[in-house]
Amino acid sequence: MEAKNTFQIQVFLSCILLFGTLSTKSLEVGYYKCTNTCPQAEEIVRGVVYKYVLQEPGLGAGLIRMFFHDCFVRGCDASVLLDPSYLNPNPEKLAVPNNPSLRGFEVIDAAKSAVEQVCPGIVSCADIIAFAARDATYFLGMISYEIPSGRLDGRISIADEVLKVLPTPFHNLTVVKALFAAQGLSADDVVALSGAHSIGRSHCSSFTNRLYPTIDSTLDQGFGYLLRSKCPENAPVDGVVPQDFVTPTKLDNKYYQNVKGLKGLFFSDWSLLTSDETANLVNDFRTTPQFFEAKFAESMVKMGNIPLLSGTPGEIRKSCRAVNY
Repeated sequence: MEAKNTFQIQVFLSCILLFGTLSTKSLEVGYYKCTNTCPQAEEIVRGVVYKYVLQEPGLGAGLIRMFFHDCFVRGCDASVLLDPSYLNPNPEKLAVPNNPSLRGFEVIDAAKSAVEQVCPGIVSCADIIAFAARDATYFLGMISYEIPSGRLDGRISIADEVLKVLPTPFHNLTVVKALFAAQGLSADDVVALSGAHSIGRSHCSSFTNRLYPTIDSTLDQGFGYLLRSKCPENAPVDGVVPQDFVTPTKLDNKYYQNVKGLKGLFFSDWSLLTSDETANLVNDFRTTPQFFEAKFAESMVKMGNIPLLSGTPGEIRKSCRAVNY
């Protein structure tokens, strides 16, 4: 797989059918071109994402994280986008890992609006998230890949499900690997997708347990004192810091250099060093950026293929924030 190249969506003469989801559709590379239902869909989304990420790179990091948080809960069905409603007052959006830290909802809204003007009722919000994460990956790291599409939007979103399936910054490697394995993802995927911690910001509350009352031995002590200066103990406001102090707006392999040097923010970052299997891959990604880029792209596509839970058939939402009635 070529990880760095001119950003261009390659649509083969015969579309590539990947597999059927439980929402009655099949995923294909270039689905909207292949079916001639909305050939401009990916280009439209890309233009919207470019505009927002150019203004605020952190939104690109938020879109990649949104894709991750969406796919791990009920599959990639845009359930993370649903707002609270009378019938569902506690959707995924309000779960602790998502509220208030998840960013980029306005980008998805803008992309959906732009697509609807050209192809009303055709492009799912779930596909828009997948396209947006792919595009943000390119704009932040020059990493390109083809993402299959043809997903439907889910109608179920339950906040209580999120913490049961989503890895947290406090988890050790055993727990993280088990949660990934439940989604059909490997230890290699754990290490590759953790590379997204190279961009974006983190709230202090996600790692201050490593700073107080003493700086954890799993953290570089000098780095720990730097973090203390940014995140005072018992601060009245939960501050934020870059997840990567070296290249905070670039998706690159500096994250693995940080992990190797005990300068990763999270306990889950450090835990990658506790197994030969994952520690060796950290070192490989640290020394060979092209290897990281290829594996990150591969893992993003693989994550996008997590199948939906069985149950209510999906739909194409009119608004990404509400189910159709």
